[in-house]
Amino acid sequence: MTTTWESETPPIEPRIKGFDWVRVVWRGVTLGIVTFGCLGLLLLVRLIERPIFGLRRPITPYITQFVCRMAFVILRIPYKTTGQLMKEPGAVVANHVSWLDIFTLNARKRIYFVSKSEVASWPGIGWLARATGTVFIARDRREAKAQTKLFEDRLHAGHKLLFFPEGTSTDGRRVITFKPTLFQAFMLPPLKEELHIQPVTVVYRGTEEDPRFYGWWGEMEFGGNLLKVLAAKKQGSVEVIYHKPVAAADFADRKEIAKYCEETVRSGLPADWPDY
Repeated sequence: MTTTWESETPPIEPRIKGFDWVRVVWRGVTLGIVTFGCLGLLLLVRLIERPIFGLRRPITPYITQFVCRMAFVILRIPYKTTGQLMKEPGAVVANHVSWLDIFTLNARKRIYFVSKSEVASWPGIGWLARATGTVFIARDRREAKAQTKLFEDRLHAGHKLLFFPEGTSTDGRRVITFKPTLFQAFMLPPLKEELHIQPVTVVYRGTEEDPRFYGWWGEMEFGGNLLKVLAAKKQGSVEVIYHKPVAAADFADRKEIAKYCEETVRSGLPADWPDY
């Protein structure tokens, strides 16, 4: 994983030993069977869904949601949500903490991630992302017009697009500056006149040993981070807070709406959390 955010305080790396490995194997195998078994089902259904409905996906997102909800059952991580889901057409923006965000944000709301184009080539993850309808974008201004058209087509198909304006993941104890560039396509006509954006705060409460347990940042390897989550005897919890959607047309430009969404997402973090 390529990130730009670092912490001055390194994470606590728990040792995996003894019965921890039994949990790793049990949870890992079960999660793998559910994930890839349902992926196979999704691809089969998509063979029928695509020629009939095109970009619209009236069936397969429910398969994705089932997998994401089951992930928290398998991992034994308590999961809850607060607030109302956006009914208007538009996009969702959230803080980015972990690879778990894929499960966390898909479990309740039918969304499609917007990701950098490099992710499409990542082993395993890229395959899953393409199968579940992720929108891949290149960070190239020359492609802005084509990307705006892509967003417009997906939104008109009823898709809720989700992106991470921080541009990197953190330890989950903070929200860093939102990049206005990522809002540009949504502030251009005709999208601006019809689009709403819903800020969402993801709150991971870690273990007693490490409040930042679920964070995935810096030079952390995906494999090691996955193993410690699978091995945890006592898990923390996750909460997803849905804030009130806002109309893109109510903001003057991308910087203004980026600042508003950043402050709103940050407001959902517990005020008494100490910094690290």
